Amino acid sequence: QLQLVESGGGLVQPGGSLRLSCEASGFTLDQYAIGWFRQAPGKEREGVSCIRANRGGAQYADPVKGRFTVSSDDAKNTVYLQMNSLKPEDTAVYYCAAWGPLSSRQDWCVMGPLRIYGSWGQGTQVTVSS
Repeated sequence: QLQLVESGGGLVQPGGSLRLSCEASGFTLDQYAIGWFRQAPGKEREGVSCIRANRGGAQYADPVKGRFTVSSDDAKNTVYLQMNSLKPEDTAVYYCAAWGPLSSRQDWCVMGPLRIYGSWGQGTQVTVSS
């Protein structure tokens, strides 16, 4: 059974940093792409970033480019989202999700449509406020 568990959220001041973790169980990252999404109150869920584990391919949404970095640790079967220079508008519940299994030849990922991501974590709250 595929399972994803996010952690690392919290309250941080504007300009601060957080690192979110997405630990996968029941499958190996090598066969999947992992996406990070967020949903703010009253807004639709949106893609933030994705990574094709073991292949290097990654994508970022325009609002987070240059501030967020996605990476994976195959030994720990975990994907990370390093978030720097956080802004109040980054406040949201952050989710990770898995897309796959994918061909071993596929070295890219996309953040949408959301329906291609079949397994989701429970989410972790990120609040950016002074």
